[in-house]
Parts: sequence; C-alpha cells; structure tokens
Amino acid sequence: MSTAAAISTPDSPGGIAVIRISGEDALKVAAKVFRPFGKDDVMSMKGYTCAFGIAHDGDERLDDCVLTVFRSPHSYTGEDVCEISCHGGIYVTRRILRTILKNGAEPAGPGEFTKRAFLNGKLDLTQAEAVMDIISAKGERELKMAEELRQGAAFKVAKKCSEKLLGMLAGLAAWADYPDEDIPEVQPENLLSGLEEVRGSLRKLIAGYDSGRLIREGIPTVIAGKPNVGKSTLFNYLAGCERSIVTDIAGTTRDVIEETVRLGDIVLRLSDTAGIRETDDVIEGIGVGIAERMIDSAELVIAMFDGSRELSDEDIRLINNINNKNSIAVINKTDKEQLLDVSRLNKKFTKCVYMSAKDGSGIDKLTAAIEDIFHLNELSLNSASVTNERQKQCVDSALSSINAAIDSLKGGELLDAVNVLIDDAESYLLSLTGERITEAVVDEVFSKFCVGK
Repeated sequence: MSTAAAISTPDSPGGIAVIRISGEDALKVAAKVFRPFGKDDVMSMKGYTCAFGIAHDGDERLDDCVLTVFRSPHSYTGEDVCEISCHGGIYVTRRILRTILKNGAEPAGPGEFTKRAFLNGKLDLTQAEAVMDIISAKGERELKMAEELRQGAAFKVAKKCSEKLLGMLAGLAAWADYPDEDIPEVQPENLLSGLEEVRGSLRKLIAGYDSGRLIREGIPTVIAGKPNVGKSTLFNYLAGCERSIVTDIAGTTRDVIEETVRLGDIVLRLSDTAGIRETDDVIEGIGVGIAERMIDSAELVIAMFDGSRELSDEDIRLINNINNKNSIAVINKTDKEQLLDVSRLNKKFTKCVYMSAKDGSGIDKLTAAIEDIFHLNELSLNSASVTNERQKQCVDSALSSINAAIDSLKGGELLDAVNVLIDDAESYLLSLTGERITEAVVDEVFSKFCVGK
C-alpha cells in the first residue's frame, strides 16, 4: 500500500493538531519535512520515541513540532507510522499536510488508517467498527458498549461459534469423503446439540441490539397534547434553550420543532408538535394532522395533560390515538390544584409521571420511566453485542441457516442438506468478523469514518 497522510484532529483551531503518516515510506517522508533538534535524524529514531524539532518546507520554517515514531508492526496500522504534533491553527496544520503530500505521501481516504489496521490483521472488522462508535459516543453507556466491542467481545463469541461449526463441517466432510475408512458415523443428535448451543450464543449476541441502537442513535420521541398543556415548555426545558415559542394563546405551535436532547445517558430525538384539537385555522389544522401522523411513527410518545383540569374532548382524542405505543402520560402543572382523574390514563399508557415542566420537577421520574419502558437498565454493558445493521444482518442470516439446519435434522433429512446449511451459517459468521468479506463491503464500512481515523 502507498504511504498515506491526513490530519487526525478536528479541522478547527485548538492547542495542538496531529498529522498522521502511515506506510512503507512514512519515515522517509517525515524526514523531508521534519528536522529534529540534536544529532539524531528521523530515519534512526526507534519506535515509541519522540523528537522535538521544526517542520519546514525547503528553507521555510513552518512550525515548532514534536514527531512521534511507531515502527512496524507495533503501530496502530501495523505499518511504519509518524505523527507530527504542531500548533493547532487551521492554516499551519494544512500547510504542513500539503508539504507532506508534496514530499511523497498520498491523501488518506475516510477511515484509511483503521482500514489498514484491519487489512494488516491488527483489528477484526467488528473491532474496527467499534473505533467509530468510540469516536461518536455521546455518553457513558455508548462509550462502554463501544469499548467492549473494541476489546473483541463480539469477535470472541462469533469465533467460538465459527470454530464449533467448522468442527461439524470437518466431521461431515471426513465421513462423506472417506466412506471406506474407519471413521465414526456422524450422529444427528450430536449435531443437533452443537447447533442448539451455537444458536443460544448467537441469540445472546443479538439480544441487546435494539436497546443498544436506541442508546447510540437516540429514541424518536414526540411530545403531544392539546394546546396549552405545557408541551413547548417541557421541550424548551429539555433542550436547555427557547426553541419553541411559549404563550398563553392556544395554537401557538403549528409546525414541528425538533431537537436532540439528553436525559442522563438517554438521548431523545425530540419533536414538539401542534396542539391536538379541532380548529378552523387551515395552517393549524395541517400542523395537527402532522402531529397525529408523528404519533404513529414515533418510538416513544410523551402525552401531556393538564393536571389542574378535567379531561377534555381534545385529551380523549389524544388518548384514542395512542395504540400499542411506548407511551408516557405526563400530568403537568403539579404546582396547581389537581382536578384530573388519572384512572383512564393508567389503563391506556405504559407509564404515568407527575411533573412541572415550568421548573423541571419530576424530570428524574420521566427519565426512570423511559429507562424502564426500553429496558435500558437491563442492558449489560459488559456483554458481547452487535452494534450496527451490518453486524445484525450477519448474525440474523447465520441464525436463519442454523434454525433451518436444526429443523432439517429434526425432520430426518439427509446430512448433505444439513451440511450446506451449516456451511452457510459459517460463512455469515466469517463475514461478521471480516475473515471472509468482499472488498466492496470493506469499502462501505470504512466510508463512514472520518478521514483522519
């Protein structure tokens, strides 16, 4: 592979910036743009050592820098790697990168360095994908899940299952290919026991996917209710700023206002909608229609009710729109005398929470209710799990083949058919870890990475 270079820190002013060079000629390229103070030159530097010096373009001094050298194979990519740490100005960083490119390196593509780590056997594909999860983690739970994956948790489970399937395939092949040899006949009950064990392991691997996805991507959430129950007040409180206009005039919110907010470790992709009511205003009516459609598509509905008033026709309309949804009834305005009969709400909604959106009291109860609905407290952050759609599809496909193999064995079908199904499952697991995968899939995985990683 060619020698590649890129800026590995954000493209914005900062204290320092890091420019990474990786490849066979990394030290040669670095030697052309970096001059260490002292007697040592770049080519003689040992791995895991640093030197202070200057970056230069010919006779022009660019910046005081520190060069760090990692020698192959003991580097992130498995290749020779040099990292130049300079002052974090945008111009000076780009100027040093241009000089590096001028002296023999090529621009790195998205995920170039992690891709090289994968191709050089430093990471399996699930570990490589975890690197991006670590970078994009927005909370403690996301970080722990990503770190567990980067440590190889999913790979170890997949590898163990793969080896078990490979043992079955070897036994079937030996028995079928050498009928005259004294090889014990493969017993269907032994195959069945092994396949059921693999199935159990893969089911555990995929069990936390949906909860993990919600932690990483956020829960699509709609705040709904009749006008003036406090929807926009709650939205603004959660957003930490005045994103929605709050007035005493009914129908103030007409369009959908969206914001990503955090409640503890929970991320909500939050939408504030128009108050649900009958209206002759054409524009407001469109907003009400959108609100009702968003209720249907949301994964969580926070339905707000005014605790200081009895249920109205608009409240009943909202209640009737909640059909088999993850939903929380928020009884707002607890600072006033309570007149609302909540018995009907308890029958319809998954959870009921009392709060005051004005001062945020009860937010902790809302957070706990969301965690309970989506079983987020039950999600083990220290267990192996798949974390993206590619990984899930690989495990789903492997499980489908294993289920078919189990059904075939129980149905008394020939072992040749079972052998094909086990081989399919093995192939899907090798695709999961990246041991058997097309170049197009590899390119697709790393296309989602930032250039400097």
